[in-house]
Amino acid sequence: MPELSDVLGSLPRLKLVAFLDGCKQAEFGTVADLCVLNKSTLSKAMTVLEDAGYVEVRKGYLGRRPKTWLALTDHGRLAYREHQAALAALTSMAERAEASTRPPPPEA
Repeated sequence: MPELSDVLGSLPRLKLVAFLDGCKQAEFGTVADLCVLNKSTLSKAMTVLEDAGYVEVRKGYLGRRPKTWLALTDHGRLAYREHQAALAALTSMAERAEASTRPPPPEA
């Protein structure tokens, strides 16, 4: 069975990785807005994910304004896909367990 990632155990980190899985890269403010995360929470999540090697952070300028772009690394993408697979496996296990413990239908 695939393993759940402890790194993705927090909702802000999971939201960030899920969002980045859908794009090549995204600007910090856009991620904060679309993931409905305040910038402090997003910054903390970004740091943990960067330290784990799941997210690459690139800083630069757009005109004279400093900007931060985030991208999911190959390692982060794999971890996210394994996390999804582990969740799906848990759901399947529950469905099988329920089916095996369900009482037989009444006889007519």
